[in-house]
Amino acid sequence: MDGDFRTEFVRDPGSTRINPALVLNADYRPLSYYPLSLWPWQEAIKAIWLDRVDIVAQYDSYVHSANHKMRIPSVVVLKDYVKPAKRVAFTRFNLFLRDEFCCQYCGARRELTFDHVIPRARGGVTSWENIVAACVPCNLRKGSLSVKQARMHLRKPPRMPMSEELRNKGRKFPPNHMHDTWLDFLYWDTELEA
Repeated sequence: MDGDFRTEFVRDPGSTRINPALVLNADYRPLSYYPLSLWPWQEAIKAIWLDRVDIVAQYDSYVHSANHKMRIPSVVVLKDYVKPAKRVAFTRFNLFLRDEFCCQYCGARRELTFDHVIPRARGGVTSWENIVAACVPCNLRKGSLSVKQARMHLRKPPRMPMSEELRNKGRKFPPNHMHDTWLDFLYWDTELEA
């Protein structure tokens, strides 16, 4: 079999659609909530054979080789703890997550882009403290004006988020599909109802 085909197949994001494995850190918390830390089943099995993870839960499905039959893992836990990054990367995705995927001017959740609060034409920089999520209509309306000149208001002032804050916001956006075996690990530290 061609090596390039295998690499494309394993790294294809679509490969996580069938029997993905939830990946937990050594403290049994997901590596990330949004996007949820998932591996294709092939990567999970590879990590098992390399003794990098332990199996916590399994699907009812099996994978076969010439000499082995193995249930496909649905939850794996890393044997070595991966320290979470303290500094949050300044990416479009993290910016939208910080702003909870809604326009910071009108609250819309469609056609999102980002806007410089102090326009670049007026010396504004591209930073956490000057960029907000904005829908296209609000972004066009504001243009190169200040927020005050455009007679618009920010829902909250932009700032650099902490990594724990983004992880908590990510929990508000569960994936389209969650296997039953994942639930205990995704929300184990949420407050219980009395």
